[in-house]
Amino acid sequence: MIYPIVKYGDRVLETPAQPVIAFNADLEKLVGDMFETMYAANGVGLAAPQIGISKRLAVIDITLGQDPDCKIVLVNPVIVSTEGRTAQDEGCLSLPDFRASVTRPGSVTIRAQDVHGKEFTMTGEGLLARAFCHETDHLNGVLFIQHLSMLKRDSIKRKVRKLMKEGQW
Repeated sequence: MIYPIVKYGDRVLETPAQPVIAFNADLEKLVGDMFETMYAANGVGLAAPQIGISKRLAVIDITLGQDPDCKIVLVNPVIVSTEGRTAQDEGCLSLPDFRASVTRPGSVTIRAQDVHGKEFTMTGEGLLARAFCHETDHLNGVLFIQHLSMLKRDSIKRKVRKLMKEGQW
């Protein structure tokens, strides 16, 4: 099932998500639906709050579905260490058509659980490190625009408000 993606302005995106405590068939179904939704939107990551579900759950596939072995499920993730800094253009499915340069760590180690509740630790670099940070931010109620200067952030917010008034958001 493909879920509609929640857009900036919805409170669920700015509220810290609740921990996942039930590891069952419903969670497995939700994970499958999240991958389907992410691929349909041409994204490399999707957090549950982006589909209106306040759970600490995210899916990532930086290959855009080209390599099934690269699918990553993060349940209750925590960033345990970071290294380096790199600036790169970043976008978000909840802020379609908006991109900006965001400085993020070049390497990120994350600790999370898989869909069955088994804990694991994984290190990612480059785009994967960026995705770890971006999706974990979503679970903490933070959007990428909060990493921008106040001027750039306000410019994006004004454009979104205009789109809302015009009924295009």
